Amino acid sequence: VAHALIKAEGLPDWGGRADGGSIPGYPFTDAPMFGQPQIHDIYRRWREVLAEYDGERILCAEASVEPLTRLADWVRPDQMHQTFNFSYLAAPWDAAELRRIITTSLEAFDAVGAPTTWVLSNHDVVRHTTRLGLPENVSRPGDGLGPEDAQPDHILGTRRARAASLLMLGLPGGVYLYQGEELGLPDHTTLPHGFRQDPTYHRTGDDRIGRDGCRVPLPWTTTGDSLGFSATGKSWLPQPADWSELSREAQRHDPGSTLSLYRTALALRRTHGLGAGSLAWAEDFTGQGCLGFVNNDVLVLLNMGTTAVELPELPVLLRSDSGTAVPRILSPEECIWLNLDDPGITGS
Repeated sequence: VAHALIKAEGLPDWGGRADGGSIPGYPFTDAPMFGQPQIHDIYRRWREVLAEYDGERILCAEASVEPLTRLADWVRPDQMHQTFNFSYLAAPWDAAELRRIITTSLEAFDAVGAPTTWVLSNHDVVRHTTRLGLPENVSRPGDGLGPEDAQPDHILGTRRARAASLLMLGLPGGVYLYQGEELGLPDHTTLPHGFRQDPTYHRTGDDRIGRDGCRVPLPWTTTGDSLGFSATGKSWLPQPADWSELSREAQRHDPGSTLSLYRTALALRRTHGLGAGSLAWAEDFTGQGCLGFVNNDVLVLLNMGTTAVELPELPVLLRSDSGTAVPRILSPEECIWLNLDDPGITGS
């Protein structure tokens, strides 16, 4: 919580939620324990400490600050190098809103000479494979799901998660991956309550499920009591019974697996210099819920709508749907990278 190092002078009362969340009359931006100007001096000193050592190091802030223009104030050249982009993490499955957040992010961070960052999951939120499979009226941005809650559509969530991951890996800037997302892990949404460890669950008298669902140990092998997590077979949280199918062992040699998708995308991201690239919106594909942009020589298209989109005659680098993809058609919940060698396709 890098933005909570200094409290406002006089320690004024805070009438919002204990975690800094807004309620009517107490907006998040006014929380007296967050984002105080004296933090700049602390960051500057930290930056000086890093400069005392050889080699490359970065400071990345876990700072949930709104709006993005205010967040960017902490990553100026003499302070933090990067900060997590929670606005992007919280973006809904909506092309217009996602475009707005991407544009705002790039503008805000470009203004201070810092790279934008992108992130879809972390240890405090429902994993995006689960989140993107939930009904539209169910939202759990900072709390998990229990057996009594509405359960996600795992097939839909996985399809959308693969597409969202491929879109993110096509963006310029820094990408942060949460352990296990490269396996397509969902949350453990049916974890028996007796195993819960998160203090949130116990402090609220079992009212809030907490975050244990996204913190379950990784499955490495297809067999064993903890699927290879430990030599003893013990772990602090039990894994779902079907996670053997998502283990590294099960996916490592499968070209259609989520692990293979991430590995291929990361290799192409480096080959095409996408992290250090730039973004231009591909207006030819705007509309019908489709989001498209050009980064260096790659055209990235994500279909967030309900109807298929016709693709241009360009070489395919990678697509999120490895099984039932139709040539020259981008289906709903699908993302594709095309090698842009056609001068007729431009961005703006």
